[in-house]
Amino acid sequence: MILKELIKGLKTRQILAPKDVEILGITYNSTLVQEGFLFAAIDGEKTDGHNYIDSAIGNGAKALLVEKIPRSLSEDIATIEVEDTMSSLARVSANFFGHPTKHLTLVGVTGTNGKTTTAYLIESIWREEGKNAGVIGTVEYRFSGKSVPAPMTTPESLDLMRMFSEMRDSGTQAVAMEVSSHALDRKRVLGCHLDAAVFTNLTQDHLDYHGTISNYFEAKKKLFTEILRESEKKDKFSIINFDDPYGREIAKLTAGKIISYSIKKGDASVYPEKQSINSEGIWSIVQTPWGKVELDSRFFGQHNLSNILAAAATALTLGSPISAVEKGIQKLTSVPGRLDRVENSVGMTVLVDYAHTPDALNNVLNSVRPFTPGKLILVFGCGGDRDSTKRPAMGKIARTLSDVLIVTSDNPRTEDPELIIDQIEKGIFEVDFDERPYFRMPNRREAIRKSIEIGAEGDTVIIAGKGHENYQIIGTKKLQFDDKKEANVALVEKQKSGNNA
Repeated sequence: MILKELIKGLKTRQILAPKDVEILGITYNSTLVQEGFLFAAIDGEKTDGHNYIDSAIGNGAKALLVEKIPRSLSEDIATIEVEDTMSSLARVSANFFGHPTKHLTLVGVTGTNGKTTTAYLIESIWREEGKNAGVIGTVEYRFSGKSVPAPMTTPESLDLMRMFSEMRDSGTQAVAMEVSSHALDRKRVLGCHLDAAVFTNLTQDHLDYHGTISNYFEAKKKLFTEILRESEKKDKFSIINFDDPYGREIAKLTAGKIISYSIKKGDASVYPEKQSINSEGIWSIVQTPWGKVELDSRFFGQHNLSNILAAAATALTLGSPISAVEKGIQKLTSVPGRLDRVENSVGMTVLVDYAHTPDALNNVLNSVRPFTPGKLILVFGCGGDRDSTKRPAMGKIARTLSDVLIVTSDNPRTEDPELIIDQIEKGIFEVDFDERPYFRMPNRREAIRKSIEIGAEGDTVIIAGKGHENYQIIGTKKLQFDDKKEANVALVEKQKSGNNA
């Protein structure tokens, strides 16, 4: 693409010629620059791309996207100076790949909890409808028979547009995309033409990055006030959880027609008239503007009823038939790492869940309590180098709602695991101690085995925090570790030993 076409619509401070140079590719990583590429110098969280301009030029860059002009620069290097390279990279990437999201049905799902489950449910509905559908999110990026593990919830703008381009070219018709607060803050989804934006909820998370809950909300809000507003789709919609006060605030500001949902009969346009939640799952007759819908799911818990309503409301809004909604929700029986059952023959219910916020942990524990005839055993920890203020809150919830508590390590990263547990215990010790057992076990493998060892028939074991992740980050090393596999090994050992009591 000729440079002047590539930067069309871009707000620039100055452009140093030549503008007619042909650009063969784009990258923000100087080591990936090839002959004829444009290099975008992004001022990132850990390093500043402007420090690698010489390296990029040495590797063949013919154009630069920068926030500050280098002191010495060859005249044959085209340089575009902008106020913000992150947002500019997103717009340039959309131009380079021909605005692929204009040719896809695109739903963006944001919120603290429920994004993954909601996105998977929407995809399942679309598949029942016969659409070639895909998902971009925390677990994986999946479309047209291709699936890759997700290194981050929402890819960088260049990688995202490249993926959308592949989707368009491979015949993908519809995509459900999780949109993180980091992605919104760092402008990764600028240039995405949404058909609908979904808000699930907002509770404490990522304060290590955003600083305050107010800043966190401001980032989430951008999906509705900026991204959806800029979308060039003819019809666009906001699907909003009216059970959440932040959702009602977004409804006052958002672009597009509002479709609200609620697990209670109130002023929302989508809500259950009848509902039953038990150990077998969720059943509900749901009132919608398109008629009544019968929803039957293997998921359980009120938080999952909310996710189901979000998915149903989104699909119906975008034209899916009621029959596809009913079948799609019924067919999806699990989501990786979300109350994910570990099958066993010892009579215990063992669940692996991604819950890593106070609200998510509270939801999971309250969801399984009514269906646990025996003890509720919880294994959890908190991640290192992340929001430390939620640790005491999670400790208090864990102690209050479990019968047996085992606190362990999550991904301690560069923090001392013992100090992380010390902070969790501040909340634990706010709760009056009784005869309920508490174990402090920093080794996660040993903690999981302990939970299975002390469990008996009728007990429920919840292993929380890491969900689908198949690794543990200790220091700067990423080590192989899978909660579900570890639990399965412990269950096999328990079965062999005959220790089922």
